[in-house]
Amino acid sequence: MELKVINTKGADAGVITLNDAVFAREYNEALIHQVVTALLANARSATRAQKTRSEVNKSTRKPWKQKGTGRARAGMASSPLWRGGGRIFPNRPDENFSQKINKKMYKAALLAIVSQLVRDNRLVVADSIVVESPKTKNFVQLLKNMSLTAGNTLVIVDDLGEELFLASRNISNVYVLEVDQIDPYNLVRCDKVVFTTKAIEQFQQGQLAS
Repeated sequence: MELKVINTKGADAGVITLNDAVFAREYNEALIHQVVTALLANARSATRAQKTRSEVNKSTRKPWKQKGTGRARAGMASSPLWRGGGRIFPNRPDENFSQKINKKMYKAALLAIVSQLVRDNRLVVADSIVVESPKTKNFVQLLKNMSLTAGNTLVIVDDLGEELFLASRNISNVYVLEVDQIDPYNLVRCDKVVFTTKAIEQFQQGQLAS
């Protein structure tokens, strides 16, 4: 498989040959959904806390007598059936939302997403991503030259230097990562994914070796 390479001005800069075993996988929507859902679940933190009927600040006195009122029987106002009562299965700060992801599943989902990006022409290969100074406007101009200003953009480099990090950190819809930081969630949520030539070769070698 060959992909076109562009430079930072948007002009053609040759082609790069990639392995079909990495970039020509079938799209497995069920697997990708499972892996992305697990990643989001693993990122959750249990911050909610609700009270049981024993913890609610309510009187334990019986609201009315058992018989003769014509109303349903009631034991106390903290009943989960009542407004303001306790919860039957309350959320707790020690809840564990984590889900297991097998290594083979993770890798298969990652390669399926990358392959689909290639088929959808959403994967761009650049010869390099370099900014002259750590200024946001310089990086924005670089993206404009490469026609990458619409939607969310993920830029993947082999080495995230300080200048590139500082120039890109204030742009809300642009994410810059190194190769070893790639994950299925970030690949799925972005409209365009940009690899530098060194980064895509490093990614390919890592996937073929694992």
